[in-house]
Amino acid sequence: MRQLNRIILHCTATPEGKHFTVDQIRKWHLAQGWKDIGYHYVIYLDGTLKEGRPIEQVGAHTKDHNKDSVGIVYVGGVDAKGKAKDTMTQEQETTTVNLIKALREEYGELSLHGHNEFANKACPSFNVKTKFHWLL
Repeated sequence: MRQLNRIILHCTATPEGKHFTVDQIRKWHLAQGWKDIGYHYVIYLDGTLKEGRPIEQVGAHTKDHNKDSVGIVYVGGVDAKGKAKDTMTQEQETTTVNLIKALREEYGELSLHGHNEFANKACPSFNVKTKFHWLL
C-alpha cells in the first residue's frame, strides 16, 4: 500500500441533478488517454458510494498531488448554465463525511482539501475549509 497523506475532493462538473456513473466517468478519462478513472471514489446523487480506481494505485485527479492522496468526486458541481455551484445533495454530503471518517480510521489523520487549492479551478465548486471546517 502506498503512503497516504491527504484527501482531495472533486466534482464531476456536470449539471445539477443529472446522474452519471463510474463507467461513464471512466470512459471520459480513458478517452483522454488515462489508464483508468482518475478518482478512487465516486459519490452518486443519492449518496451511493462507488469505487473507482483501486486505492492502492496512484490516482489521476490533481496534477502533481496524486502520489500521496485519495481522490473523491461527487456527481454534480455546476448549474444548468454550466456555472460552478455547490450542488452536493444531503445524501452526498453524508456519504462524503462517512467516507472521510472511514479513510482516516484506516489510514490515519489524512488532511482534507478541495481540488481548487491545487489548481486554478472551481472544483469542487465550494470551499472545503468552510463547508467541512469541523473535519479539518
